[in-house]
Amino acid sequence: MRYYVYTDGASRGNPGHSASGYCVYDENYALVKSNFFYNGRITNNAAEYTAIVAALKDMEKEFGVENEIELYCDSRLVINQLAGNFKVKDPKMKKLNGEAKELLLKFKKYELFNPRRENKYIQIVDKELNVLLDKIEKSE
Repeated sequence: MRYYVYTDGASRGNPGHSASGYCVYDENYALVKSNFFYNGRITNNAAEYTAIVAALKDMEKEFGVENEIELYCDSRLVINQLAGNFKVKDPKMKKLNGEAKELLLKFKKYELFNPRRENKYIQIVDKELNVLLDKIEKSE
């Protein structure tokens, strides 16, 4: 089975309050899993990676690794680092990058995509992250 995984990370400030999340769709583009969570104070890139790692861990746990994944992330930097096109210099990012690559390699097949921010599925994740961050900021 093929799954479409849309991830995003958001940080208000860099570093600042941040959230990560994802939506997973099956072959018919029915939503089968989503998760949005607060990270505390981290950078936007760390939030992007955290979303990918969380999505891949949940995919492995709930659907198994015998599936194919199309991973969509609007961060050009993160997608190019995962593809090996860009170097990862920051030690914290190296750890997250290594973890994400290790998880991706477990699946039967994976492909990486860098859609524009205007992609409707990326916008769904982004909207949920902003709602979550608004709630966090109002509760302070």
